[in-house]
Amino acid sequence: MMKADAVFEGGGIKGIGIVGALSYCESCSCFEWQRVAGTSVGAIIAALIAAGYTAKDLKRLTINTKYSDFLDKDSIQKVPVIGKALGFLKEKGMYSGDKFEEGMGKVLAEKGVYKFKDLMENGESRLKIVAADITQKRMLILPDDLRDYGIDPNEFSVALAVRMSISIPFYFKPVELTANGSTSYIVDGGVCCNFPITIFDVPDTPRWPTIGFKFQNPDISYTSRGRTDALSFMADIADTMTGDNKTVWDKPENLARTILIPTVGVESVEFNISDEKSIKLFKSGYRSAQEFIKNWNFEEYVKKYRTSYEDQSLA
Repeated sequence: MMKADAVFEGGGIKGIGIVGALSYCESCSCFEWQRVAGTSVGAIIAALIAAGYTAKDLKRLTINTKYSDFLDKDSIQKVPVIGKALGFLKEKGMYSGDKFEEGMGKVLAEKGVYKFKDLMENGESRLKIVAADITQKRMLILPDDLRDYGIDPNEFSVALAVRMSISIPFYFKPVELTANGSTSYIVDGGVCCNFPITIFDVPDTPRWPTIGFKFQNPDISYTSRGRTDALSFMADIADTMTGDNKTVWDKPENLARTILIPTVGVESVEFNISDEKSIKLFKSGYRSAQEFIKNWNFEEYVKKYRTSYEDQSLA
C-alpha cells in the first residue's frame, strides 16, 4: 500500500461520487492516506478521513444521511411563504447551518476529534480545509491561517471549520469570525478555490503522491431549463461562484494525478436526491477510480512531470 495525500473538490451532493472512488481505492488497498484537504463537501470528506473513518464508514454515513436535514431554519426563516427571503435578508443566507455543524461535531466526536489539536502530527495538522473570507477578500487555509486572526489553530473546532467551508453563498448564512476587534464573514471555500490540488506541493521531489478527486461534467443550470424563480436564480449564482477555476487544475501535471468523476446529472444542491441517483453517482466514482488506478504509476509521474519542472511546486 502506497502512502499518499488526498485532495477533494467541492461539489455539494456530488460528494457521493468521491465516496465511491474512495471505496474502490480502499477495496484494492491502493493508498494509505497521510494528509487530506478539501473544499465544501470535500472538506467534509477530508475531515472524516483525517478523523479515522474508512471509505466503508463513509458509504454507511452516505446511505443513512438525509441531506435535506442540512437545510435547517431559524425562527425568522420559518415564517410561511416569505421565511426564506427574510432569512436571506436578515442572516445573509436562507439556511442557518447550525444543524450541520452539530451533526458534524457528533460524528467527529465518535473518533475523539473535537479541535485541530486532535489532528496534529509534529506540529502540523494532517487536515487542511479551504474557506473564503469575503470581508478581507482572501482564501483561508484552515487551521494554518487562523494565526493571522490571532486565533490558536490547535484550539479551533474542526466542525466549525468544516461548516465555514460548506457555507454556500445565499444558501447558508456565513460564519462570523471575530478576532482582533474586527469581524470577518466566512463562506464556502469554492468562492476562492474549489479544488486545492497543489496544497501539499513541495518544490523538490515529493515523498509520495497527491491524488486529486474531482468532478467531471458541469451542472446544467436551473435557468437553462426554464426555471427562473428566485430560488433557482440564486442557486445558479451560488453554483457559478463556487465553480471551476481551470488556471491551476487544468494542467497536464495535475490532471495526471486526478480521478475525474462523471456526475451523471446530479446537481450540487440536489439535497433531495433519490436513492437511485445516489447509487448511480456512487458507482460512477467507483468506476472512475478503477480506471485511474489501472494507469497510475508514481515513478512515471515523477519522471515525466518533476524532472522537467524542478522549479515548480508540483507534488
